[in-house]
Amino acid sequence: MTSSLQKKLSEAKEAGQLQGVLKLNEPLARYTTWRIGGDAECWYQPKDETDLQTILKILPENTMINWIGLGSNLLVRDGGVKGLIIYTNGVLNKLAIKCSDDGEQTAEQLAKQSAERATCLITAQAGVACAIFSRKAANSGLNGAEFLSGIPGTIGGALAMNAGAFGSETWKHVVSVTMINEQGELNTRMPDEFSIQYRKITAKKVINKDGNETPSNKVAKQEWFLSGEFCFEKDEQGLQQSKSEIKRLLTKRAETQPTKQANAGSVFKNPDNDYAARLIESCSLKGKAVNSAQISEKHANFIINKGDARAKDVEALIKEIKAAVLKKHQIELATEVRIIGEY
Repeated sequence: MTSSLQKKLSEAKEAGQLQGVLKLNEPLARYTTWRIGGDAECWYQPKDETDLQTILKILPENTMINWIGLGSNLLVRDGGVKGLIIYTNGVLNKLAIKCSDDGEQTAEQLAKQSAERATCLITAQAGVACAIFSRKAANSGLNGAEFLSGIPGTIGGALAMNAGAFGSETWKHVVSVTMINEQGELNTRMPDEFSIQYRKITAKKVINKDGNETPSNKVAKQEWFLSGEFCFEKDEQGLQQSKSEIKRLLTKRAETQPTKQANAGSVFKNPDNDYAARLIESCSLKGKAVNSAQISEKHANFIINKGDARAKDVEALIKEIKAAVLKKHQIELATEVRIIGEY
């Protein structure tokens, strides 16, 4: 049976209003790194930014919207997802680098540059893969983006959760972000408009003249990260060093994480002054399985899909892990993975 949302978007597609790819009742397991998930009521890959604005404008009010990039850090429940899935992999992937030393320079500017490194701004849309971002930065002689090579997601996801790896985090380098809201309107936001925490980003709240709390961005509409502007130092002499560092980090990742098995990345956030993996391992849970979902023998903070695991199996393991760690260490682990959909 076709839903009213499916009918509306199908008609818009047939009328030529939408230029992207629309799929109905699309299995989401093929779009997640866990290879798990029910069907999406509506799945859409926009052609570009303008096309994305168009579909957001024509959506019925209160439509549930979820974004998927490379599908890491995400568990889609077996009952599927109502509303619209916006799929950014392969699109919304523009990336541009602009450095302060670009163009002709005076002798005075060159002398100053020799004393202090030039800075570069990288503007990247939400669909840019973090690994591509890291490689482009290194190839341009920039330092500091190497950690992104270890994040198996996109810039949109990295901004949304302040993704990090190997001791560094995304928002350490953010200069500004462009947001898109549920009406397709674009807004530029600055870092001081957000509460930036470990694996968590939220809009700050302010007290208005009526004494009520409102988002600091002055809008009540839901917003998502469309692109970000990042700042890095340029050091052409360190080009080979940056490339070597990326290679080292990727080698370390392969040695310590189950990169060749279906997984979604770290399942739990690290608690203060400790590591989720250590706590889980101390409870003798490595290798524990529920059907085809298993706690990795290689890294205890990863759950792998050995073949035909379902979301309910993964959630059962998550529940068991949390209970065991709480009982033994009196620490309540918080999940890092995003869980969406119906049971």
